[in-house]
Amino acid sequence: MAPIEELELKSTLARLPPAPSSNLREQVQTLLHDPTTKVPILVALDDDPTGTQTCHKISVLTVWDIPTLISEFQTTRHGGGFFILTNSRALHPGPARELITEICTNLKSASAETGTPFEVVLRGDSTLRGHFPLEAEATEDVLGVADAWLLCPFFLQGGRYTIGDVHYVAEGGTLVPAAATPFAKDASFGYKSSNLREYVVEKSKGSIPAERITSLSLDTIRTGGTDAVLSQLKGVAKGTVVVVNAAAEEDIDVVILALLKAANEGKRYLFRTGAAFVSSRLGIAPISPISAEQLNLPGAVGGLVIAGSYVPKTTAQLEKLRTRSGDKLTSVVIDVRKLLDSEEQATNEMAKAIEVAEKQITRGQDVLVMTSRELITGDDEAESLDIGSTIAKALVSFLVGLTTKPRYVIAKGGITSSDMATKGLKMKRAMIVGQAAPGVPLWRCDEPSAKWPGLPYVVFPGNVGSDDTLYEVISGWRV
Repeated sequence: MAPIEELELKSTLARLPPAPSSNLREQVQTLLHDPTTKVPILVALDDDPTGTQTCHKISVLTVWDIPTLISEFQTTRHGGGFFILTNSRALHPGPARELITEICTNLKSASAETGTPFEVVLRGDSTLRGHFPLEAEATEDVLGVADAWLLCPFFLQGGRYTIGDVHYVAEGGTLVPAAATPFAKDASFGYKSSNLREYVVEKSKGSIPAERITSLSLDTIRTGGTDAVLSQLKGVAKGTVVVVNAAAEEDIDVVILALLKAANEGKRYLFRTGAAFVSSRLGIAPISPISAEQLNLPGAVGGLVIAGSYVPKTTAQLEKLRTRSGDKLTSVVIDVRKLLDSEEQATNEMAKAIEVAEKQITRGQDVLVMTSRELITGDDEAESLDIGSTIAKALVSFLVGLTTKPRYVIAKGGITSSDMATKGLKMKRAMIVGQAAPGVPLWRCDEPSAKWPGLPYVVFPGNVGSDDTLYEVISGWRV
């Protein structure tokens, strides 16, 4: 099979049919707010916290007991939704399946108790890493077979486009096929197919054959519009996977309008998507990044950055941050080999980090706590996940042991940010305030049981932004 070639971004987008109308998000909002429509609550099961990166003013839960879900169903408006942070990307396949089964079972019970219909979107990484199709299968085992699955990893802020069924990652002015990027070499979730139809066959190990996969083309979306998309979706057989092509957020809005109309006719779909799908489905219009003035940040103490991600983008951002910050930043580098060597060495390494951070944050200095940049992987996917878990546990112990409240906390990387939120900061329910930068979620948890109620908490994805974005956020938030 011939390799898929890179494309020039601007000229490729220019050759596509004209983009849909820009007022479609308003039409989505109108349908969602219409009490006569049969629009189910949307529950986004997020396999790490970065999926909140295009949303604001909705909640994210880190627990999923039935009483909590009943309360969330009762307080969520018609046509609205909420996130549940599963962090399942950090788990082995068996535990991941058990987790999704448990959450869906509890959702089903809470839905029955409140009389609130809902549908599930499995928000996954926009570079295709994660438990697919496992999580979708586990969801259907509990909730029943959907009319179709929709696969839609498009995410504009991260430069993720799907054109001609091929998923691309924009690097500068070039569209690189996803399988040719470092993300596809992930030790736990690697893959070889950039064409999403072939990706589904590959990841399902053939259990989903090519003849059960179709796609919504950009021509259908942009030329045929909502009616053409609706007609195609209603015509597919159960068990079909539908690849969604998209090169602009308006493409997603067209698909969402069709899906809302289909839902009103009793159709029920299951979604595996990037972040853009969720904000479109909830009718959330983008807002500007949140400034230091809006946050009213105190000036007496320093900010804290915790970095555990190893993707090349993160390493480049950390290098820029350290170089450009000069004496305004104190860096603490955690020796990962010591963390893996013994529990005693790990404890000593983190105790030294806490001591330095306490002193520097107290005197108003921003502090970066980062893992050493040598990527250590195991002999197989399972061992690599275990190494990641050991590192994450050590970073959590740092935040648990820290007694000085910083000006803010930024956690770099999906699994890192999940563990910092749930285990380090003890969050159970947080509000998505907005974004610290495009595609970079900002949360706030006001619960008294949290470690530091009201603290600005930034979920900084490992693979989003330019090399300077992390520095720019921290520099802009200096007081």
